[in-house]
Order: sequence, then structure tokens, then C-alpha cells
Amino acid sequence: MAQKTDNPADPFKKALAEATKVMADDPDLNVSYSVDPAGLSGDSMRLPQVSRRMTRDEVLQARGTADALALRHRYHDAATHTRYSPAGEMARDLYEAMETARCEAIGARHMPGTAGNIDAKIGAEADRLGYGEITTPADAPLATAAGYLVRHLATGRDLPPAAHNVMTLWRDFIEQQAGGTLENLEKTLADQTEFARFARKVIEDLGYGDQLGDDPDAPDDEQDDEAEQTPEEDEQPDSSGQDDSDESDAEANPEQSQEQQQDEAQAQVSMDDMADEEMGDETELPEGEAPMEPPAPAPVSDADPNYVVYSTEFDEEIRAEDLAEPVELERLRAYLDQQLDPLKGAVSRLANKLQRRLQAQQSRSWEFDREEGILDAGRLARVVANPTTPLSFKVEKDMEFRDTVVTLLLDNSGSMRGRPISIAAICADVLARTLERCSVKVEILGFTTRAWKGGQSREAWLNEGRQQLPGRLNDLRHIIYKSADAPMRRTRDNLGLMMKEGLLKENIDGEALEWAHRRLAGRKEARKIMMVISDGAPVDDSTLSVNPANYLEKHLRDVIAMIERRKAVELLAIGIGHDVTRYYDRAVTITDVDQLAGAMTEQLAALFDPDPRARARIMGIRKAG
Repeated sequence: MAQKTDNPADPFKKALAEATKVMADDPDLNVSYSVDPAGLSGDSMRLPQVSRRMTRDEVLQARGTADALALRHRYHDAATHTRYSPAGEMARDLYEAMETARCEAIGARHMPGTAGNIDAKIGAEADRLGYGEITTPADAPLATAAGYLVRHLATGRDLPPAAHNVMTLWRDFIEQQAGGTLENLEKTLADQTEFARFARKVIEDLGYGDQLGDDPDAPDDEQDDEAEQTPEEDEQPDSSGQDDSDESDAEANPEQSQEQQQDEAQAQVSMDDMADEEMGDETELPEGEAPMEPPAPAPVSDADPNYVVYSTEFDEEIRAEDLAEPVELERLRAYLDQQLDPLKGAVSRLANKLQRRLQAQQSRSWEFDREEGILDAGRLARVVANPTTPLSFKVEKDMEFRDTVVTLLLDNSGSMRGRPISIAAICADVLARTLERCSVKVEILGFTTRAWKGGQSREAWLNEGRQQLPGRLNDLRHIIYKSADAPMRRTRDNLGLMMKEGLLKENIDGEALEWAHRRLAGRKEARKIMMVISDGAPVDDSTLSVNPANYLEKHLRDVIAMIERRKAVELLAIGIGHDVTRYYDRAVTITDVDQLAGAMTEQLAALFDPDPRARARIMGIRKAG
């Protein structure tokens, strides 16, 4: 009986894990299967889950992913990659895509069997992301196209149709701008350092040279000056004269000479030790490499390099379940449900309305003149006029959304205490479950501070002399209530944390928005949407008391401008009781928190409407109520 309950996929999973270890040339590699996104971290590899049914798509996806990650583990050096990695987001995406293509191309040459498996993986991902339906370069990711082109040129293999479409849309532009550099691809493929330099040159050719950051191969001027001075110091006459006198003294007094040599030897050892301590890690550098000065610290904000933070030591990015025990989360969730019981009917009706609208948009087109399907009544007149004409049928065609992820960023400041935060929590819950049913992933994040009026950052500032204009002077707390890949049923209780006494404090919106944008931009979905729910401008007494009055507000505006300029994320906002339209281009301000559910529903439904005029009509609304 026990044999009947065994998972038939287990033998395949075990064989694939062993083959992956061999391909990665690492017998200690830990291979696991999970519903979480596949990935590689140190000596651990996570592959897509394979169900008991072992469908063809599941098997191909698992094999292709295993091959791709194994080749990266084998042919990729993290230290070299990091050394040459660009600073800017677009440049970094191009760099990552080309390095992935390099590893897969080397594997295809040395182990031809991997090429077909990886092709299947690329094809499945491209189909899932809707790359086959893209018709203009503006809708196709440039970084992905560059990676596809490098792989195609390095292997000579044709790409799957959807991936080929994306590559073709950008190929003329890439070859026109970087054609000369691409000719060196064959020479650099086997050497990661040379390939990293090659990739940076391609990025520069494509117009993103300003995002490369410092050149890691640039010589250090001060070290060059020291190297030029060293020969002159070695040839100083005082040194040779001193040596001659020491030799003559040694001949005159042998006993004194022996003691003197011992003292000098001890002194030399002491000086060598001191030199080693002063040089620190420089003594361990490989032979022939000059010590490099530490790089300048990266700016705190991509949106504004001049934005200053006094200390990030006490900042916190934390999961909701780590801020309270499971029993307390369950109690807080029950309290939230009880408090909002009168509103559940109205919110649920709005959620059902949203779901119907989304599902209607997923299947709203028809294919005509088919030999079977639903009879096309509109074309019966032809049959009446000419009985020999065959009947015409039509078939409903699915129009699935492009792979989409939505982030709900909730203001967890003290001014949201009471009814506003309760309604924001329940709306986030209902919208997440609704969108999940429509195959749209949702992430729920919150932002506040760890303390009122500065916390440990302010204490450190006071103890260290009260620096003028110290910048942001409070301890951030960024909370992950639900990650995009976690199902809502597992994280439902987390939203009850917003009811916890003492959680809601002050709000520094700009850094929270930039944090949420980084998380969202790093995901693989083709379409990314962020909805911010706030009740006004950023406020932190500690920061504003020692900086210009508009310090946090200016940073928020800079972050919004950066997000809207890059266009990787669609940004919209809902203001509760306060006008946020002065910050966000696409925003709605509501005067009563009871309107929040309706505003959120309308905004999201409008984003998924295929009619651009309908989208513009809804998104043009500035106020509700």
C-alpha cells in the first residue's frame, strides 16, 4: 500500500538533482524544488516544483532551469562580476543579461545537450511574458533583447519564436550602435574578466555610459607617483655611506657588532610588523597588483545623490511575522475582522465587480470563419441568400494579461491610526485575494519609523557633536506584509499587525517609495504596477527640526520623478483626506475613508482596461467624493 502513495516524480527529481551537480562540477551543491522563484545562492539551488502529473511543460522547465543555473554556478565568478558591475539600473540589467547569455553559450559549446533544454526554458518564459505579441521596441525589454542577441551570436542557434521577436525588434539598433564592439564577442567569451569589459563597452555604445560608475581598471594616480619616487629613494647616497660605516665598525669591534646586529634585527622585525598593520589587507593582494583606494560610498538615493542620511545602522526591513508572535497576529486579525464587519459586504461587492471586469477583459475577443464553435448568427444572411454557402462559426479567444505584479504600499504613520488604517488593511486584503484569482501577483508593503522623534539615530547624532544639516535623522522601519510570491492564505494574519498598538509612528515617504520601487523593478514580470496609499506629506519631526523644512518633501518629489521618468513601473496614488495630486501625476484624493475601496477598485480596473481612452478617462480623475 505504501508504494501507491509514493510520488512518481521523485525518481525524476532525484536524477535531475544528481545530473545538475555533475554539470555544475560541485558534488556538494544542495538542489531543492520549490514553488518559490528558481534561483542560485551560494551552494544552494532552487528549481521549479514538479508535480505528480509530471507534465511535459513542467519537465522541460525544470530541466532547462537546472541546466541554466548549473552553467552559471560553473562558469561564473561572483567577485569578478561584482567588480565590473555598473552602478545604474538599466546598465546593470544589460550587464546581467549578457553575463547569463555568456554562461549558457559556453555550456552549449561544451555540453550541447544543454542547449535544447535552455531553449525550452527561454521559450516558455518568453511565452509567459507575452513577448510574441509585442510589436514595438518600446514595449520590449532592451536588456533581455541584448542577452538574446549575445546568446544567438555566440551559439549560432535560432531562438524560440517569442524570444526571437524581442531580439528582432532591437537587433538593428543594437548592431548599429555597438556593431564594432560585438565583433570581439568570440575573443572574450571564455574569459569572464575580458567579457565584463566587453559588456561595459556595449553598454556605453548603447548610450548608458553614464550609469557605468567608476572604471575598475583605472590606475590610481597616487600609487603611480609613489612608484616613480621609489627608485630615487633607493639611489640616495646616504644609504650607501651608512652601510660602509657600519661595515667598518663591525670589523673594529666584533662583540659590539654582534649585539648591534641583534638590536637592528629586532628593530627591523618591529618595523615590518608596524608596516603590515598599517597596510592591512594590502599585504595580501596578489603579486603585481597595486593596492586600490576604497571606492567612494554609493549615494543613499538613486533619485537624488545629494540626499543625506545620518545613519542607516538602525534602519530595519522586516517581515510582519517577525514583529509579533503568531498568536498575537491571529488575535489582531480577528480584531480587524470584527471592527470592519459592517463594511465587508460593500467591500466584497466591489471586489466581485473588479473580478468580473478583469475576467471579462481576459476573454473579450472572437475568431471568426471557423469550421466549428458557436454559430455566427451575424453571418446567417449569407446562407439565406445562397444556401450552398457553408455555415460560419466563431470561437472565443482568450486575451490574458501580460504577466503582471502589483505592489500596494501602505502609509503606516501615526496619522493613519484608527479607521483609515483599518480600511486600508482590509482593502489590501480583499484586493490581493481578488487579483490573485485573476493570476495577478500582489505584494503588500508598509512603511513607518522605529521610534518617535529620532530614535537611536538622533541619540548617536547628539553624542557625536550635533553635525550641521545631518540629513534624515530617524530609524526607518519597512515592513513586508506579503511578498509577491507568497499566497494570500498564508499571509492573511499579517495584515492584523497594523492594529498593533505602538506600530504606527512617523512617515518618510521618499525612501519608502524608492525601496518599494527597487523590489518591484527587480522582478521578472513584464508589467509592474505600484499603488501608494497615504494621508499626506512626509513628516518626521527629528529630521525636519535640523534640516530645511522641505527636505523630505523634495526627496519624495525627486523619487516620483525618477520612477515616472524610467517608466519601468506604473505609479498611482490614493490620498486619504489630503491632496496627493501635488506629488503624483496619476492620483485620486478621497475625503472619506469609506470611499477607499471604491477608489482602489476603479483605479486598478482602469489600469487593466485595454481601451486607452477608458484608461485615460479613469486615470484623469483627481478627486473622488
